[in-house]
Amino acid sequence: MSDYPCGTALAYFRLLQLNCASMTHLKFISLLPMAMAAMGVLQVEAQTPELTAADPYQSFAWPDLHKLYLGGEPYVFDARVQVSGPAFAEDPMNVPISVDANGLSEVTQIVVMVDRNPIKKVLVYYPQQTLLPKVSFRFKLEQASPVRAAAKTKDGVWHVGSTWVESSGGGCTVAGATRQDGSWSKTLGLVTSRVFDQSALSPNQSPDPALNNRLGARLRLRVMHPMDTGLVGGIPAFYLNRLQVNSRSGAPLLRMELFEPVSENPVFSFDFAERVDGPLVLSGTDNNGNRVAAQIE
Repeated sequence: MSDYPCGTALAYFRLLQLNCASMTHLKFISLLPMAMAAMGVLQVEAQTPELTAADPYQSFAWPDLHKLYLGGEPYVFDARVQVSGPAFAEDPMNVPISVDANGLSEVTQIVVMVDRNPIKKVLVYYPQQTLLPKVSFRFKLEQASPVRAAAKTKDGVWHVGSTWVESSGGGCTVAGATRQDGSWSKTLGLVTSRVFDQSALSPNQSPDPALNNRLGARLRLRVMHPMDTGLVGGIPAFYLNRLQVNSRSGAPLLRMELFEPVSENPVFSFDFAERVDGPLVLSGTDNNGNRVAAQIE
């Protein structure tokens, strides 16, 4: 807020009103910001340089991301949150990204954001039980930008990792392939999925099944959906907004909130710390109320 008292602010505007006719254009312009600042209309964010000082990309968007999507809560830029993506996005509508916060303990959620996208929030991931704080997927990128993942630990601190992805742009403002050819309505909500036993892929297999269980498992799933951003003329926003996977006993294993920048027909990969017994149950919705349901073997 401004430190100017209200009377001072009104005095500035009264001065402008009484003398506008006799003022030169230059003087009018010089006094106007003072009056606006007095009324709190024009405010200088003195904290901005301080907030971005530790940011590896010195992004002007970071203070707003911190405030809007991390609740202004304590944070630290942390190399233990690894964000991996291509140096250049050849297809800005399908940019692969992997987030690995396994170097942290007791991660309760992961938020993925893109500084320079028109819609900056991509997804929120809540790993539960034996699921590791790791996720891989594809997203839309409008222009070259920092891509960030913020992992929140139980102590209430956000640990932020990031990477830079170059792009020719346009990923958020072009209709997807199934929207263009009209096939999206025939495949909407279809799910393909599989759980991979990591022990079968590992060269460190043991004759002891209990030891092999500790090698974990990987879940990969795809949900068919156009994931429209609402930024293409004549096509409203239409996207998956929630996915959840439960164990066969009904215990929640993972939960995600999704937003428009997630790529069309999204594919996700998740890692379990231990082998999981199927079948698993997938459920979800989109922003129009359509439901997603499938059994994962």
